[in-house]
Amino acid sequence: MAMRPDFDTIDLRLIRVLHTVITERSVSRAATRLGSSQPAVSAQLKRLRALVGDPLLVRAGQQMQPTATAMQLLDPAAQMLRQAEQLFGARGRAARSGAFEAAQADALFRIAASDYLDPLFLPRLVAHLKRAAPGVRLELMPLTQDYDYRRALAAGAVDLVIGNWLQPPQELHLGRLFSDEVVCLVAEDHPAVRGSGTRGWSVARYLDCDHVAPMPLHPGALGVIDEHLQAAGLRRRIAVRASHFGLIPQMVADSLLVLTTGRLFCSRYVDRLPLRIVRCPLALPPLAYYQLWHELGHHAPALRWLREQVRDVARGLTLPRPPRGAARSMARDGAA
Repeated sequence: MAMRPDFDTIDLRLIRVLHTVITERSVSRAATRLGSSQPAVSAQLKRLRALVGDPLLVRAGQQMQPTATAMQLLDPAAQMLRQAEQLFGARGRAARSGAFEAAQADALFRIAASDYLDPLFLPRLVAHLKRAAPGVRLELMPLTQDYDYRRALAAGAVDLVIGNWLQPPQELHLGRLFSDEVVCLVAEDHPAVRGSGTRGWSVARYLDCDHVAPMPLHPGALGVIDEHLQAAGLRRRIAVRASHFGLIPQMVADSLLVLTTGRLFCSRYVDRLPLRIVRCPLALPPLAYYQLWHELGHHAPALRWLREQVRDVARGLTLPRPPRGAARSMARDGAA
């Protein structure tokens, strides 16, 4: 008969280590997130492996991957941590009192966000939150191919996801933040603005250019722009896909690449780099940016407060004023 684990020796810290190691898929990153040391987390992982009877993390090439058993344990571990937070944590106390006192809060907010939107958005959000609630802690995670944000929301590993989708997942709550006109960002000597004027920048020439685009959120997926093109029976030539969206403007400035995205993002770079914003020859609808959250946190006062702050910061984003004389130049060159 198998020995029954001594549950009296399993504390909440061990459950948190289990959840963090599986989600981070790295002992060193888990140690950083837990504020612990790598040897301490390694020792706790060794203890967990003995309790579960499974290696939990195994090496796959240069990375560590969770086993099937580890993935089965992820949701129960997240549920236990949420229940403990409801019993003893700041969120639980706020939920029971029906209010969230931002000035006195010591809550942890976890936000996964795309960098496709305004590059000033996250810095402004962090500054705003720290002014309103100095005691809160923030964890900001990028939306990448490796990050399953739907699973993370359902598991309580993240509180809020911010980005743009053509059709956001239906099982999640959403709040629309803002819409942004689709434009093209090109180098200042690109044919789209150099002597050709508006008539020369056609759909055919646009599609024939070398384009740069972000990596999709999961393998095989299309981005919002390419979803619209596919619906119209069109296809552009993507020469570069980049995971680091914030580096794309420099790539565009040094090449003949075309970036198609929101005006708000592009406008932050035209005064710093030799770039121009030109109209998109295709009649594409505006990009819609949302915040998404799970039913788990829908009624929590602390998370409701967080969503209100995100909404307010997003509403405060404005386009910079063009420099004097820019409007005349834009009209002459066909710029947007």
